[in-house]
Amino acid sequence: MKAYSLDLRQRIVMAYDAGMMKAEIARTFRVSRPTVTRYVAQWQDTGHVAPKPIPGRRAYIAASDYPALVTQLTAAPDATLEEHCQTWEHTRGIRVSIATMHRAITATGWTRKKRW
Repeated sequence: MKAYSLDLRQRIVMAYDAGMMKAEIARTFRVSRPTVTRYVAQWQDTGHVAPKPIPGRRAYIAASDYPALVTQLTAAPDATLEEHCQTWEHTRGIRVSIATMHRAITATGWTRKKRW
């Protein structure tokens, strides 16, 4: 689910500061009451209501590494995923799984056509 816009969040907090009740704010802006409570608490704690970053692990092969990955793929188009993982570990010093390599190759838009 996408985060609510910063504008909506600010209007919710401004309505609370203007003296509206949380239930009334929730009905007016068509959000849940806990959402209003969270935004008000975040405003009071941090001074802003910007969305928090989405949690999760960082990618082992970052988007900034895609040009190097494409170069590796171009140099060895017939290599298997396992061979690409070994090459990546040898050149970059980072061991990645076959699944990680597959996701990164897919993200680069690379298509493979093996020679027979």
